Amino acid sequence: MLRRLHWLLLRRLPGPFFGWLGILMFLLLMQFLIRWLPEIAGKGIPVLVIMELITYNLAYMMVLAVPMSVLLAALMAFGGLAESKYYTVIKSTGISFSEIVWPALLCALLVGSGLLYFNNVLLPEANYRARQLWTDIRNKRPGFELQPGVFYDEMENYSILVGDRPAGSNRLIDVTIYDYTQGREEQAVMKAERGRIRSSQGGARLTLVLKDGEMHRPLPPSSHSIERRYETLEFNRHVIHFNLSDAVFRRSTEEEAARSTRTMPLPGLLETTDSLRANLESDYNDLYSKIESSLFPSPSADSSAPPDSATTLLADAPARPRLHPLTSLDSVSQRTAVTIASQKARSVQSRIENAGREIRWKDRRLRSYEVEIHKKFSIAVACIIFMVIGAPLGLALQRSGLATIGGVALGIFMFYWITLVQGEKLSERGFFPPWIGMWIANLLMSGVGFWLLVYILLDLGATPPLRTRLWKWLTSDPS
Repeated sequence: MLRRLHWLLLRRLPGPFFGWLGILMFLLLMQFLIRWLPEIAGKGIPVLVIMELITYNLAYMMVLAVPMSVLLAALMAFGGLAESKYYTVIKSTGISFSEIVWPALLCALLVGSGLLYFNNVLLPEANYRARQLWTDIRNKRPGFELQPGVFYDEMENYSILVGDRPAGSNRLIDVTIYDYTQGREEQAVMKAERGRIRSSQGGARLTLVLKDGEMHRPLPPSSHSIERRYETLEFNRHVIHFNLSDAVFRRSTEEEAARSTRTMPLPGLLETTDSLRANLESDYNDLYSKIESSLFPSPSADSSAPPDSATTLLADAPARPRLHPLTSLDSVSQRTAVTIASQKARSVQSRIENAGREIRWKDRRLRSYEVEIHKKFSIAVACIIFMVIGAPLGLALQRSGLATIGGVALGIFMFYWITLVQGEKLSERGFFPPWIGMWIANLLMSGVGFWLLVYILLDLGATPPLRTRLWKWLTSDPS
């Protein structure tokens, strides 16, 4: 019977897991398209490139969807057992909860291990390629697209207006071009009855041939006259070449972009954190030495250095008992010595502040790398924790309906994700160590899972509530 129960449970888990995973991925994909599609559209990006970008961004959606799918699958599987009274029959035979739940925990362990590999290997590479592709898309200007009656200003130093452009052809009618290559004050205006567009070099070079037109442009003063001139030229054929290399989509090479915390695999993160710790330790030692040398200068070191003006003034003063080193100097020498000493103090203070800013920047960077390392592991472990929560909670709810299960799972996951995000931000700002910020959500969820396990193992649902028993104990007669 126990083997049959395990087989039944293993059959109930994959269906809801993959079903909810697909639904969540679809919702996250729709959110991505609604947010970013307006930025992609209108730039002439190839369809295959857009599909590649969507595929890369599916990686971070997978990280969000997998833990929640585990929770939903656990709630539906164990809730179905309780709702069909199958769990009640099993419990009456003496089979414990731990004997029932271990296959589900094994499945959660396998899913968590797969997600851990995904977070450390596949996710950084997908994020890196997605960021590189986003950069290439943003660097591309919109393609050359003339619309009748609308000025086209995407071309540098040119503004083009056409009266009509027959559909499906490269012919232009009633063309007006404003040429600003010599500046706005000396702009040239070209008007032509008709024209034709030709592109070459894969769209990177555009040739505009104008026919039956005239050009109006101002000319600078000549050597014989200081007055400005105005020139009008008529032409039968005039050719203009435009460079549209920025409007052609170009894929950058992998060496052109550096990796950040979210695009670096685990070995790179560990190597970078070790390097930053070593640099921070060296910077701290340098800072301490600067402070110590400025507050407690070494006599031996000072004797080898050339004397400055303030030291010379004090050395030339007559040797007699005095209460202050400056009392033997006249007022002018005193002001000079104080000015020189103040400048040295400000210079030392500036060096110390610069070193402090450099240390704080490296410390923030180190914290961000440590946060990313802990986050990769904590999200994978969350799959097991959600199974520990979902199994007893599903038995306690005794429901497998979509509305109940979806509402409970959404509330739990929203609490978990908000706690994780806030912990990440606070850890990067230095409020507490990175491991606390990334594991606090798992610790809280583990506490909830432990309480639910106690609730099921002790069968607290079949006993009066704790407050009822406590009130009965307080109001009972001791005699």
